[in-house]
Amino acid sequence: MRTGPGVEITFTKWGGEQHWRYVLDPLGDDEYGWWYGGRAGITMQRGHEAPIRLPHDFVTLVPCTGQWIASWNDPTKARVAIYVDVTTRPIRDDHSVHAVDLDLDVVRLHDGTVQVLDEDEFAAHQVIYHYPPEIITQALITTGDLVKRITAGVEPFGAIGDRWLAGFTT
Repeated sequence: MRTGPGVEITFTKWGGEQHWRYVLDPLGDDEYGWWYGGRAGITMQRGHEAPIRLPHDFVTLVPCTGQWIASWNDPTKARVAIYVDVTTRPIRDDHSVHAVDLDLDVVRLHDGTVQVLDEDEFAAHQVIYHYPPEIITQALITTGDLVKRITAGVEPFGAIGDRWLAGFTT
């Protein structure tokens, strides 16, 4: 899918099935990890489905430590302020980032509400994809930790992500 400069972000499901793919612009790094940006109109593709275009700008953080990838969305156009995919530890190099999506997502809406999404999918996929017990445990621990950190505004879920987004969208 990579069609030019940028970093290809690839999520697969357990066992290697394609999930989401898209190319982001590298923005820089800080103590929390590596930041990337996507402009409104960016093409994203899930598996073998037809590509879609996202209607808003966003920035994505691939953390130095942790088993998740987080995105901050344009507050004027997106319902979700922060969307975090619980994953295996992301693997990155100069041209790509790859992680296995473990179904669970933690989101913060613009009103501050924090929610866990896709718990039913996670339960079903434990059986379908034969998640090892340690993967299940780590995904649940990561999800609980993210809920606490996002709810409390612990960085990078406080002001840092919003600053990267503001710098990207101005």
